Amino acid sequence: MLEKPYAIDPQCTEKDFLQFVTDVANLGQWLIYHTYDSRRSQAGFPDLVLTQGGRVIFAELKTQKGRLRPTQRDWLDTLSLCNGIETYLWRPSDANAIMNTLLGHRIIR
Repeated sequence: MLEKPYAIDPQCTEKDFLQFVTDVANLGQWLIYHTYDSRRSQAGFPDLVLTQGGRVIFAELKTQKGRLRPTQRDWLDTLSLCNGIETYLWRPSDANAIMNTLLGHRIIR
């Protein structure tokens, strides 16, 4: 767990939030996949796929007030039924949980 609470601007854009999450994932040496332009992709597929050390995470990122579309909920619900797959809906207020999930017991100073 982190020693101190960490916060990011709850009003940040989804683009800035994506940058925060990918920065944390890079710090934790996760492999990261993000579809740059999802207009031709399957509707609702999660924003990020992260993998490291036998773990696979699918994460949907939303602004603090962003709404999850039904197709996004379907993807997360269906993926969560698969053994060994972790699914998350992350918002800026989840900064500490994100850091704990992606960095474990490493402490950020």
